[in-house]
Amino acid sequence: MIKSAMLRARIEPILKEEVDSILKELGLSTSEAINLFYKQIKLRKGLPFKVVIPNDLTQKTMKETDNNLNLIESETTEEMFNKLGI
Repeated sequence: MIKSAMLRARIEPILKEEVDSILKELGLSTSEAINLFYKQIKLRKGLPFKVVIPNDLTQKTMKETDNNLNLIESETTEEMFNKLGI
């Protein structure tokens, strides 16, 4: 099928650079990734991932970690689980 439709979008430059780097590692161009995304939307008749608004606790935790508050640092997973009481 001939590809002739154009798509233009504005995106944050840093996000674009980071994603382009990941796509390059995967061997995909931006156009190929967008085509893959669109095909998945068509196949699933919706977004190919769950989109939800985080609950209050998750939002609070994300804000705190973004501000480097209430972080628990551990050297190993075992130490982390012990600190978290898991």
